[in-house]
Amino acid sequence: MPRIWGMRSLAPLFPEKTNLAEPIGEVWLTGVDCNVVSGPFAGKTLGEAWKEMPAEWRGTRFNEPSDFPILIKFIFPNDKLSIQVHPDDAYAAEHEKAAGGRGKTEMWHVVQAEPGANVLVGTKPRVTKQQILDAISHNTLENLLEKHHVFNGDTFFVPAGTPHTIGPGMIICEVQEYSDLTYRVYDYGRTDAKGKPRELHVEKALDVMQFGKTAGGKTEPLPLCSGGGGHRKSFPGGKRSLISACRYFAVERWEIYTGIDTLGGTGVAFDIVIPLNGDAQLVWGRRVWKTGQQARGSGHSEILPGQCWFIPALLGTRVTTRSHLTTLRAYVPSLPDIRSDSKVGDPFEAVIAKATYP
Repeated sequence: MPRIWGMRSLAPLFPEKTNLAEPIGEVWLTGVDCNVVSGPFAGKTLGEAWKEMPAEWRGTRFNEPSDFPILIKFIFPNDKLSIQVHPDDAYAAEHEKAAGGRGKTEMWHVVQAEPGANVLVGTKPRVTKQQILDAISHNTLENLLEKHHVFNGDTFFVPAGTPHTIGPGMIICEVQEYSDLTYRVYDYGRTDAKGKPRELHVEKALDVMQFGKTAGGKTEPLPLCSGGGGHRKSFPGGKRSLISACRYFAVERWEIYTGIDTLGGTGVAFDIVIPLNGDAQLVWGRRVWKTGQQARGSGHSEILPGQCWFIPALLGTRVTTRSHLTTLRAYVPSLPDIRSDSKVGDPFEAVIAKATYP
């Protein structure tokens, strides 16, 4: 996705994408127009595959093939993004039906950050609408937002209604509710290729903006069990942590040092695996669901940083790695399952509040 604030090199995740003719700001991994590379739906778009695949691939949580639920992307900022805010579902359903009528809650995981990189998330305490308007006119809006310095491995949760921006000098993996609704509040006086300022949406932004303390901001990773609860079976040779969760998505970060069982394949919901670094294989067995029929089978494939793997809900898989592997796992969660999979026991609610939101 070309963006005025994007980069002309997408290395190291995509080392073949350098010296680009135009700046690329976002790489969408689960856009419905993205092409499936392997498996029985190779050559189709994700949107086509999602509607055609057997229900067992999607999982019992998605018996009917409605819209694909989560959008995953990499963000490559070479300049500040606009200061912006996203509506929630209720506002979008009433005011943005033509754009899909769905709000946007998101999370960011910092894949790589240069010294001094930072993001702005949420307003400072006691900031008012009038102060926002005055700051826009005086080019001082950044002073009213909370600044966070970012480091490799940091995670930020950005619920709908939270004003925010991402600065340069980092690569981010974003997982979000599937929506592209953005209200720009301030754009640093930039112009497009035709010399015209980009459109602002100040009135709508102020309608949806949450002021003062919000659920957004930096999260703390929550360690998860090596086995037992949820639909994960075992996790020897590594560790995994919950880094963000809400009713739209959950994201775990896995650090893997040896071959491990990753997903139990109970049929509840599909998984998305996004390798960030390392050298590994994805190995599958048990049931293999082909279009229109059930069959037994197994296979394996190399997995590389920057790729995105859709794991059918009934497919048992494991990852074998020849070196340290860092990967993210994204899925549509059951929050009770996450609670049962936590290491922290009775104090769970107090701890999970740092990583998850209702």
